[in-house]
Amino acid sequence: MEGRGPVRRGPARPAAAVVNVLGGLLKHLAYVEDFLFGVVLGGNSPAHPWSEVDWRADGDWDWSSAGEQTGDELHSLWREAVDASRRQLGALGGTAAIDLEPLVTVRGWDEQPSVRFVLTHMIEKYGRRCGHADLLREAIDGELGE
Repeated sequence: MEGRGPVRRGPARPAAAVVNVLGGLLKHLAYVEDFLFGVVLGGNSPAHPWSEVDWRADGDWDWSSAGEQTGDELHSLWREAVDASRRQLGALGGTAAIDLEPLVTVRGWDEQPSVRFVLTHMIEKYGRRCGHADLLREAIDGELGE
């Protein structure tokens, strides 16, 4: 998410709302990490804070509540979720190669996703969200990224 040199399209301009959107991106990724690795692959209940959320009242809570936390708090939440995901993935295969084809049963889902689905979905999710973050950064500083 960084450019190759000072290619500028326009003047740098502050955008306070961008901070909330970037926080929402990070919090959303933390939620997806917990859901896909902890709930889908691990069969666990959602971790805190996701377990406390009334998702029917605010289906975008991960995005809308991000402004209530500092950047450090959001980063810690994301980091903890990633660490838990890595532990869950490690539990599937330990030091051996992980079998990507087994299907997992998820309460409330008609389909049974595979480990491969979870991993490729996470790659796609991070690619999309990093692209969004790069566009936001570009809107602030005017530098083009790759």
